[in-house]
Amino acid sequence: MRLYRTRIPMIAHAVIDNLCNDGDIDVVLEERPEAEEDLVAIMETFLKRDLDLRDAVKDTMSKRSIPYDRYSKVRSEIAEGWGHPTGESVKKYLARQFVENFMISNFVQEVYSDDERLFRKILDIIRSFDVDERGLRDEAKGLVKNISEGTVDYEIAFAEALKETKRRHGLLPKRTK
Repeated sequence: MRLYRTRIPMIAHAVIDNLCNDGDIDVVLEERPEAEEDLVAIMETFLKRDLDLRDAVKDTMSKRSIPYDRYSKVRSEIAEGWGHPTGESVKKYLARQFVENFMISNFVQEVYSDDERLFRKILDIIRSFDVDERGLRDEAKGLVKNISEGTVDYEIAFAEALKETKRRHGLLPKRTK
């Protein structure tokens, strides 16, 4: 799962709103924004650590002259060493963090459901925000048909087309002029 910063507030709102409406947790209406901010903070912290991981991977690859085609392997090794979730385990990690947060939050008055039920429901909510990365790439690819694949020009054009596609789908912030 790739967590997009623009989706973070929506995920937090959906989790608090759904769990409150289903009677799994009790959050006073006036304190829902604060409860959502707690979840936002968890996701922002995850993203910050993910950026730190990316930098560590780049540094390691540079220092050891590792070719870029091994990026995924090096990233997996470093992430494992750090205990940082990647791929599908990101959703489970976030769901566990949210459940733990509900137990200690000053903004959650009561938790009525057991941890496992909360975990499953949160996981379903997070999954509903999954993005079809392959579909985005295919859509962006369609925008650069006039340039030969495998060239530097293609890679530059594809990267820009992918950014624009993600912006159109609300995954990246709009360009500021």
